[in-house]
Amino acid sequence: MDRELQCSLMRRSLAHLATGATDLATGIHRQPVSTWTSPEQARREWDMLFSRYPLLMGMGCQIPRAGDFFTEERCGVPILVVRGEDGVVRAFRNACRHRGARVAEGQGCRNRFVCPYHGWAYAADGRLVGVPDKVSFGPIDQASHGLIALPCEERHGMIWVSVTPRQDGATALDVAGHLGPLDAELAGYRMADHHHFETRVIQRKMNWKMVIDTFLEPYHFAVLHRTTVAPLLVPNMCLFEPIGMHLREVLPRRSLETQKDLPEADWDFFKHHTLVYVLFPNTVFVCQTGHIETWRVFPIPGKVDECVMYLDFYTPDPVETEKARLHWERNLDLTIRTVDEEDFPASEGMLRNFLAGAPQEAVFGRNEPALAHFERTITERLAL
Repeated sequence: MDRELQCSLMRRSLAHLATGATDLATGIHRQPVSTWTSPEQARREWDMLFSRYPLLMGMGCQIPRAGDFFTEERCGVPILVVRGEDGVVRAFRNACRHRGARVAEGQGCRNRFVCPYHGWAYAADGRLVGVPDKVSFGPIDQASHGLIALPCEERHGMIWVSVTPRQDGATALDVAGHLGPLDAELAGYRMADHHHFETRVIQRKMNWKMVIDTFLEPYHFAVLHRTTVAPLLVPNMCLFEPIGMHLREVLPRRSLETQKDLPEADWDFFKHHTLVYVLFPNTVFVCQTGHIETWRVFPIPGKVDECVMYLDFYTPDPVETEKARLHWERNLDLTIRTVDEEDFPASEGMLRNFLAGAPQEAVFGRNEPALAHFERTITERLAL
């Protein structure tokens, strides 16, 4: 984010702070509860959103060396993401071309991926490079039996994958086109220079969109988070910007008060705000004081009332001392305590009411513009 945009946002924040105002939508928005309860909508979301749009799979800093890899299990098909000897990140279906067994589990570093069933071996670029007892197996064209490649791009230190292979075998992915004007802004966060601290996997009895919804309005801070983040963030105050299918939400911290009498040249925008982006369709990208976190959210196929999410925590410097480790563990624990122990139980209760038929619709106030934008975008994309 360039300095000019930081100052523009700071002016808006200080103006709201002076008057007790917040960014407002043009009117109240009503969303039918079928948004979160309809099995038909859930099927269409999987087919039209998760199967077609680029999905954020992780950061390049997680696999910095040749041969480093990780696997992904929640995208409908098992996926292998690996950095090749040429430094390029590639993605494949994690399935041997012989009988479909997985060729990798978890994460690690290796220069060959060997099927645990019959020993077929693949290079980091997906080529089939070894078939045991090839003579007795019979003729096999190794060039046409490599791992099935998926469209993939590492951009601004972020790894994006489309889970549906192209019929022509092409692997190019237009992430810049997907992000639109947000592309340049994300570049400024320099994720390639960050360090992966920890990933937490959380599974909850709630619709996947409810996870994202909970990040999109500070109206609830003073009530639900009165002892956790309400002392840190200004309740019911935000800046909102739709950016195509994506969005940016800026949440002022209470410490913003210290900036109001300073000249613009001395303003520290990031120290006094939390930034929340939704990277459509399923990722919440959060810039907190001193660190970045992402929430990558996936539905459980066939279920409207269950989802799994990955909370990935990234720090600006490597965590090499016990003091640093304890510092970031406290930050991570506050995040978990706020969201998993306060937001999610409330959302699970909401969904049980929705499934029971009461109420018939949810009402989004004018002071919840980001929430309305996200749900409206889902509806519009499904209608195309």
